[in-house]
Amino acid sequence: MWTLALRGGARVAVVAAEWRDAFGVVTRGRVQLELRDGEPGPVLGREAGFWLRGTGVRALRNPGRRTARVRIVTPRARTSHASQHIPYAPVTERWRKDMNRMNDTGVVEGPASGQTSRTHRLRGLAVTGVIATLAAMVATTLAAALAQAVGVDFEVPDGGETIPLPGFAVVTGFFSVVGVVIAVALLRWSARPAKRFVWTAVSLAAISFVPPLLSGANTATTTALLGLHLVPAAVMIPTLARGLRTRTD
Repeated sequence: MWTLALRGGARVAVVAAEWRDAFGVVTRGRVQLELRDGEPGPVLGREAGFWLRGTGVRALRNPGRRTARVRIVTPRARTSHASQHIPYAPVTERWRKDMNRMNDTGVVEGPASGQTSRTHRLRGLAVTGVIATLAAMVATTLAAALAQAVGVDFEVPDGGETIPLPGFAVVTGFFSVVGVVIAVALLRWSARPAKRFVWTAVSLAAISFVPPLLSGANTATTTALLGLHLVPAAVMIPTLARGLRTRTD
């Protein structure tokens, strides 16, 4: 038995001779399987087990930022990736049963633990997103009220209507929820959710500046609207990005 440590972003090629009859279990972080054609394969979370024999996997990669660890069991002594000779424990009956339960892809989750862990991560991010959404709604509404207090009328020429304070809360809440949905989707399907979320969120925030600039409102209103777009972005983007990094390490 030996432990393979993968630093954040590290990649280790799978040598068939070293992995023959070996069974691995992720004990920390997440490990992504790289397929034979170079395409990214499934991402395995903590307590997920896998057997690479005959699967066509050519490398293991750590998609997170912190070190991931894989406990590897093999029926006979082998040399680790670091070329250190380490005695290996024989494959126990438990490991044989896990191997027999494998599907055709050569990957097996621990007893409901992989799915449970994934569900907890998604649920935790969703809760963080809801709290951040409420905070963004309050912050934006207060900022709009402050702008009104110093003389900004928030009158839009089209129709001559004035944007009410509850309108800021509703719009902020709607687009914040959209951001949470994007973050959850990236956590579920992307190997680098935090990085992709930041790029996506910043791009959408930049696009949101276009309507105020084209609204034809006076300078004070336009400036205030641009500032009010930045308030929820400043709350939501760092909070969700931090949550994604925490749950992918």
